[in-house]
Amino acid sequence: MVSTVREQIQTIFREDPAAKSVLEIVLCYPGFHAILLHRLAHWLYRAGVPLLPRLISQTSRLFTGIEIHPGAKIGRRFFIDHGMGVVIGETAEIGDDVLLYQGVTLGGTGKERGKRHPTLGNQIVVGTGAKVLGNITIGDQVKIGAGSVVVHSVPPNSTVVGIPGRVVRRHGVSSAVEMLEHGHLPDPEAQEMDDLKRRVAELEEKLQRLAGDRAAPTSHV
Repeated sequence: MVSTVREQIQTIFREDPAAKSVLEIVLCYPGFHAILLHRLAHWLYRAGVPLLPRLISQTSRLFTGIEIHPGAKIGRRFFIDHGMGVVIGETAEIGDDVLLYQGVTLGGTGKERGKRHPTLGNQIVVGTGAKVLGNITIGDQVKIGAGSVVVHSVPPNSTVVGIPGRVVRRHGVSSAVEMLEHGHLPDPEAQEMDDLKRRVAELEEKLQRLAGDRAAPTSHV
């Protein structure tokens, strides 16, 4: 447990430039509290202890605003930044070096049973408010843009944005600094709107030229 706590603190220092001291992390980081409580709840859940894992999970939710079902499998160096409103379902699986921002949901799509929550690979960033839903797989080194809704599997080394989420770029993520820059992801909806405005402006210009040609007086020989 001591090594787990130490690694979690090191992860926060690496991922969050706002972290100033160990004491600050221990006292003020809800993601830190939620992850450690989940480790305990998950261990009890796998040991077959009834009810207590859920009580720990609900207590964690009450104090941190982060809901992680004790059945969820979470890898090493997992980091929840801010964290309010994060929901992780029972059959979700998360690899190593994954970063979630506030408001993220790793949820199901209905009342199906069995594996019904997503599986996330390693070195993944899920932006603020994104929803990843259903029994889908998100490959290694994927970025999911803020507010996206992802309902289909995503190949490795991709960037996904939009509703529904779609791959708009494929590239590797090699550093923590790059991983944190989820605010600089491409916005295809905005690009489409810009393209539409430009096309409308071109058409208006053509109409004005045509109207001017028709209004111009013609000379007679």
